[in-house]
Amino acid sequence: MRPMINKIRPTAGFARVLHIILLIFLPIAILLLIRLNFIQLAFSLVLLSKWRMVAVKPRFWPSNIRANAIDIIVGLSIVIFMMHSTLPYQILWVMLYVLWLIAIKPAGTLIMVSTQAFIGQLCGLMAIYLAWANGPLYGLTLTTGIVCYFAARHFFDGFDEPYAKLLSYTWGYFGASLAWLLSHWLIYYRLLSQPALLLSTLGYGLAVLYYLDHNNKLSKSIRRQFITVMVVVVVVVIIFSNWGAKVV
Repeated sequence: MRPMINKIRPTAGFARVLHIILLIFLPIAILLLIRLNFIQLAFSLVLLSKWRMVAVKPRFWPSNIRANAIDIIVGLSIVIFMMHSTLPYQILWVMLYVLWLIAIKPAGTLIMVSTQAFIGQLCGLMAIYLAWANGPLYGLTLTTGIVCYFAARHFFDGFDEPYAKLLSYTWGYFGASLAWLLSHWLIYYRLLSQPALLLSTLGYGLAVLYYLDHNNKLSKSIRRQFITVMVVVVVVVIIFSNWGAKVV
């Protein structure tokens, strides 16, 4: 069950308008801080925007942090993307972050919760390997596992899956293991690293299969098609990658 803190929404009228204005102001403030080279403050602003997570008794903190983890991952990733972009692209990231805050994050339908999990994992993995490509191997492994875990937990919580914790730990462990293996030969396809590409492809495919099975729409032919596509993508990536050296 999701913590009640996520269900607090401005009802209507002035409160709703003020809430939207504050949401729009957050990405703009982050952009200004980055342009002024106050990078640490930009990261801090994302975390401070989630102050309601700890505005409750400490025993609720873990569940609130888990429930808000995807939003935090997306926010921190946007800061990293802005850091590595020119002004036109920074403005684009501001617009995308506003879209996330106003339209995508508040949605509570099953398909939108699944979309949030996918976006969070993709952004988180892209940001990790964009900002920390030369970081220690254990750091890449640990952070990749954490992002995969929170993305899976966010996804399975939307289905009230009884084995959500076990499945999330399994996916997190798989992501960390794949990161440990591939980080020895870190390869990029423009901004997308090989671990991020493979984990996103496999994660998306497995999530769709789970979603269809949950809604009794998964036939043998559909299962075969998705598995075939996932296998083909993995094989193509492995075969056409240059494994001779680490590429950064």
